[in-house]
Amino acid sequence: MHTVHVAWSDALTGYDFGRGHPLNPVRVDLTIRLARELGVLDGDGVHVEAPVPADDATLHTVHTADYVDAVKAASADPDTVDLAHGLGTSDDPCFAGMHDASALVAGGTIAAARAVWSGAALHGVNVAGGLHHAMPAAASGFCVYNDPALAITALLDAGAERVAYVDVDVHHGDGVQAVFYDDPRVLTISLHESPHTLFPGTGYPTETGGPGAEGSAVNVALPPGTSDAGWLRAFHAVVPPLLRSWQPQVLFTQHGCDSHLEDPLAHLALTIDGQIESYRVLHDLAHELCDGRWVATGGGGYALVEVVPRAWTHLLAIAAERPIDPATPTPEAWRSHIQTTYHHQAPRRMTDGGSPAHADWTDGYDPANPLDQAILATRAAVFPAHALDPTY
Repeated sequence: MHTVHVAWSDALTGYDFGRGHPLNPVRVDLTIRLARELGVLDGDGVHVEAPVPADDATLHTVHTADYVDAVKAASADPDTVDLAHGLGTSDDPCFAGMHDASALVAGGTIAAARAVWSGAALHGVNVAGGLHHAMPAAASGFCVYNDPALAITALLDAGAERVAYVDVDVHHGDGVQAVFYDDPRVLTISLHESPHTLFPGTGYPTETGGPGAEGSAVNVALPPGTSDAGWLRAFHAVVPPLLRSWQPQVLFTQHGCDSHLEDPLAHLALTIDGQIESYRVLHDLAHELCDGRWVATGGGGYALVEVVPRAWTHLLAIAAERPIDPATPTPEAWRSHIQTTYHHQAPRRMTDGGSPAHADWTDGYDPANPLDQAILATRAAVFPAHALDPTY
């Protein structure tokens, strides 16, 4: 058994909406370069495998045939504007080869999930994945095919009966929630900036699952400005107790790092160090509850040099069971590449100097604090469906 299956080939950088678009594939290229320079991908048990594109039959397990056909047509004619399918917008402009590039991302995440379920690998990671906004019949929010939903569906089709999905992207994981809203086999948990202030405008605590799946959708809508201590307070108040109650067979996590204080598209204020803590806890929960079965993807993240490569290199290292000391300097060769290629100053250390310290929910609830109000709203909405007390 491999410790971790890493889905990667340079072809994954072909998922590219073009010059000036926030979702620039340089972020995943720099992640893999940094991970290689630090030896993360050379460790014992690390299996790097080039993905193959998901075929039409696999895509149709989540996406409609009409939509897949529309993506193919737009791939052949990048000037297409197909608003009915969310294609040709400023968020999701069409580009040549869009279908193939999107299917390749999906194939990578599906392969990682299958490796974990089959026992070929303990963990699986696709840093190019995490395209959680795509809907069954439409592109949305930089996402064409919903690779997390496709991979979770593959797990269910392979026999999994309880899959937990935890999404720490700053944006609500609306597409994944929508696909499984009525499916009691999938628990979706999303921690995100309040829909009052950020796309996609969904993810309220009252969104708790459809008939027969009550309590299977969990949403923590955080106030703008929430930093490490507050975010981790919310995370620990909601995620571990629900996962321990629900007892998933597989943990699937989406690690958009756009919750960082330097991200240009959102308004939370985490550091790399707060993000690392969430990776560590989710890894440990996978071992505690799922015999280690953990599938992780990237997601959003638009501080292309400053944040994304360091965050996801830490994620890869934790998945490889070789966590990196945050005080580690970033390699000179990596910094030089960024300076020479992009004329940009790279971070010099793998840390922001943040702290994972936070007040536990059991330390008391402040009814005047917007963060505590948000936490209690979520717990009150879903904890009773899991036979948990929302107040303690």
